[in-house]
Amino acid sequence: MSFVVVEKTDRIAWVTLNRPEKLNALNNQVLQDLEQTFATLEEDPEVGVIIVTGAGEKAFVAGADISELKSLDTAGARTQALRGQAVLQRIESMPKPVIAAVNGFALGGGCELALACHIRIASENARFGLPEVSLGIIPGYGGTQRLPRLVGKGVALDMILSGDMVGAADALRMGLVSRVVALADLKAAAEKLARTILTRGPLALRHAIAAVNEGMEMPQDRGLQYEAALFGLLAASQDMQEGMGAFLEKRPAAFKGL
Repeated sequence: MSFVVVEKTDRIAWVTLNRPEKLNALNNQVLQDLEQTFATLEEDPEVGVIIVTGAGEKAFVAGADISELKSLDTAGARTQALRGQAVLQRIESMPKPVIAAVNGFALGGGCELALACHIRIASENARFGLPEVSLGIIPGYGGTQRLPRLVGKGVALDMILSGDMVGAADALRMGLVSRVVALADLKAAAEKLARTILTRGPLALRHAIAAVNEGMEMPQDRGLQYEAALFGLLAASQDMQEGMGAFLEKRPAAFKGL
């Protein structure tokens, strides 16, 4: 895959969007490569956590490829939006934790890609924005839906309607990212978080992601019932016995995902 590079080490898969001459912009080939990559990683038993980043130091992903979008008619634009949404929905629905290590610009489709990841860590030079209205369109890969759920309606509308970028510090303040580090420390910070997550029960991680993702779309009372159901399922797992046994015996847990 020419535009997506995958490197695996110690159960961590680094997924790097590799189109630096275009600031890693999302064209149709990149979307196809991303979809194939995540389909493969989901089934890979040697991968427990995935980290997504962009090649170079300037951009995570600077947006969609405008040269492709410009020629679309109404039907083509709708199809393109649904295509991008499907790829990012696959990422958001991954049962394995996905961390976005945002290095530089995350604009338009790049911001939407980061929003689809479960956790976002940003370098100090990161810039986030949904500038689509300046092009006469709106975010089409899920930005109008995920951003308000993450930062609230008012803040999301401010970003979407102004098209302005926000820096890493403001992104942290509004809850768009959970951590900000120096650019030189970004890879190490993402790896450290990934390694912490890898010590946790894989079944618990899978169900925690499901509980949050699915529960956010339910009324709270139904979400609580769903949480309780997943909690009950985990009580029947070998991992729960191992995790609690290890805690009581004051030793590291050896989870098997069973």
